[in-house]
Amino acid sequence: MKYLSILTALLGLASATAIRSEARPKRTAYDGYKVLRVAAGDDADKLNKIIADLELETWKGVAKVGGHADVVVPPSKLAAFNAQAEGFETLTMHEDLGVSIANESGFQAYAGTADQTWFNTYHAYADHLTFLRDLVAAHPNQSEIVTSGTSVNGNAITGIRFWGSAGKGVKPAIVFHGTVHAREWITTMVAEYQAYYLLTNYGSDATVKSFVDKYEFYIFPVVNPDGFIYTQTSNRLWRKNRQSNSGSSCVGRDINRNWPAHWSTSGGASTNPCDEAYKGAQQGDAPETTALAAFLDKVKAAQGLKLFIDWHSYSQLFMSPYGYTCSSVPAKNAEYQSLARGAVAAIKSVYGTTFNYGPICTTVYKATGNSVDYAFDVSGAEYAFTLELRDTGANGFILPASQILPSGVEAWAGVKYLLANMK
Repeated sequence: MKYLSILTALLGLASATAIRSEARPKRTAYDGYKVLRVAAGDDADKLNKIIADLELETWKGVAKVGGHADVVVPPSKLAAFNAQAEGFETLTMHEDLGVSIANESGFQAYAGTADQTWFNTYHAYADHLTFLRDLVAAHPNQSEIVTSGTSVNGNAITGIRFWGSAGKGVKPAIVFHGTVHAREWITTMVAEYQAYYLLTNYGSDATVKSFVDKYEFYIFPVVNPDGFIYTQTSNRLWRKNRQSNSGSSCVGRDINRNWPAHWSTSGGASTNPCDEAYKGAQQGDAPETTALAAFLDKVKAAQGLKLFIDWHSYSQLFMSPYGYTCSSVPAKNAEYQSLARGAVAAIKSVYGTTFNYGPICTTVYKATGNSVDYAFDVSGAEYAFTLELRDTGANGFILPASQILPSGVEAWAGVKYLLANMK
């Protein structure tokens, strides 16, 4: 969620003519770059000063006393960093980031059948759109493609809508957002897995059928299409959208700091356009945020909004409102924590993957203008969560493709628990 900017990377994009994109700058390889986890201990200020003085990028900054920073160190600065950071406990996450990206990034051509093999690898953006269309084609009587507006570059924010025996538009809605932050590729795949599992098992699994008959689902695997495309053409580790900023050469707003909910509260976002947590010049001034917020409000007014989940990576966290404050929680916080506790236990029961849980602010850090606070406080969702998926730092954003399917399966266990236990 709150991280600094990170250079450029590899990867091509198949079927680029199927999307709108920017002119592609020259890609910069990460060959020889290291990603190091540095324990701050009681010297967080000192560590932050070293990072700032050397102008190093981070995947995660030091969020609290006793925390750590995940730091990207180019070869040219490694000796200086090692000298200045002597005494800090350091763990190597990626020995050579360029190699890790290359190993992660080999797309396989989409076979044109929306089956479980889709989850064996990562995919080009155009193929994600095809996958959703093929999933609808396989279930034409209970699903359709939906959009919730367009991005800065004119790409539709595309999702899938599906319903049960009562038909569409008559049951409370469940809305999932994936790939808010462009580099968090695992969230795209996990959101799609939820749609795939629910639709393909509707006719054979009584529990799944009961969920789909009880609720209507809207799943948007990529709500930041411009940023996601950019990760596949120019900068694998890009986070924000691709919006220009007046008076600055730096590009992008953090869509998850731009929602019109407690946006003006200080301390949970950045006012610097070059920062990865840049909140924007005004609340809701990112077209993606405006469109997504309007969609949630529309769904709430039309049919009710039962559950909203915003999928992120990485850290393995299951979090509830609020992000804008650490001193206040919803009136139903006890129920929230009971649900989260049960969901993380269900997740752990699958492969032993441990998630921590709690309110956003006290679990990870303060985050203002975020989607979960908006969904709960403004749209009036009955339940709203944000999940940070695998892992806890061994791979970080560059999660091997072999972990896609396990991530989807265990996430489904958590979702299943919520669907069965929400009041």
